Amino acid sequence: MSKNVGQRTVLGFDFGKKYIGVAVGQELTGSASPLGSIKAKDGIPNEMELTKFIKEWQPDYLVVGLPLNMDGSEQQLTLDAKKFGNRLSSKFALNVEFQDERLTTADAKERLFAAGGYRNLKKDNIDAESARLIIESYFETLYQ
Repeated sequence: MSKNVGQRTVLGFDFGKKYIGVAVGQELTGSASPLGSIKAKDGIPNEMELTKFIKEWQPDYLVVGLPLNMDGSEQQLTLDAKKFGNRLSSKFALNVEFQDERLTTADAKERLFAAGGYRNLKKDNIDAESARLIIESYFETLYQ
């Protein structure tokens, strides 16, 4: 049974080679919350950690940040993020949307620093906050 647009839960991912940030969002509020990060080995996530997030939050779909160059062109990391998204889609039988994530890491660092200074700028916090921003920017494009 699929839910109506506007009532779905989404898990968002900030893809990285060593860590993948995770956040959960609700279409109803258009907001998201950072959850943490998953360790990855050359972009391949720890299966147990990944599955735990999926089982716990039961998302209706997933959003993966797409790391593009500033001019909008793709780079190797863009292709790796797409591969990651496609694997998620196959493994969990969920739709995966991709969202341009240019500047989210810089934005995440600014927000975290403003909220708690340097001690707030842990890698785990930055990746999860980036995932939160990816979801929220995706929601903005959904409701334009």
